[in-house]
Amino acid sequence: MNLYFRLIWTLLRAWRLPKLVMDEVFEREFRVLPNDIDVNLHMNNGRYLTVADLMTVEFFVRTGFLRILLKKKWKPFAGGTIMTFRRQLKLGQKYRLRYRWTGCDDHWNYFFVEFLTLDGVICAKGYSKGAMVSKTGLVSMVQSFESLDFERKDNELPEAVLHWKESEQKIMG
Repeated sequence: MNLYFRLIWTLLRAWRLPKLVMDEVFEREFRVLPNDIDVNLHMNNGRYLTVADLMTVEFFVRTGFLRILLKKKWKPFAGGTIMTFRRQLKLGQKYRLRYRWTGCDDHWNYFFVEFLTLDGVICAKGYSKGAMVSKTGLVSMVQSFESLDFERKDNELPEAVLHWKESEQKIMG
């Protein structure tokens, strides 16, 4: 992530916001800045993922998980993203980013991300997955949720995530 000013702003802002429930949807408004664009003068496809990382940081702070990461010396680990782009975001344009934890399996958390114009037109949407890593490897969801004092519910992952997981198995062998 090379958006240091946005990262610092996200951290300062998130610490002042109310605690977030694990599966609560939250949104932020952003603007396409000059360092976000590519040669076509619209937001670079890689920048979408970088800005989505800011929402992950806010999620960690507001759920209390950042404190646990620091205390246990765990590190967050991105495991992949599947994103579909539909409309461009142009230089200077304001947009909303919607973010939500959608569930987990034994080691991975899955998050839904959606980029929208201010009038609600979908520009991009997709899923990302992440896990916690300790010195011994991936941290289980049981251990993560116990640390958060969060009762893991049996969850149905969205169909798109199930298809993604199936595709990953075919790719990775």
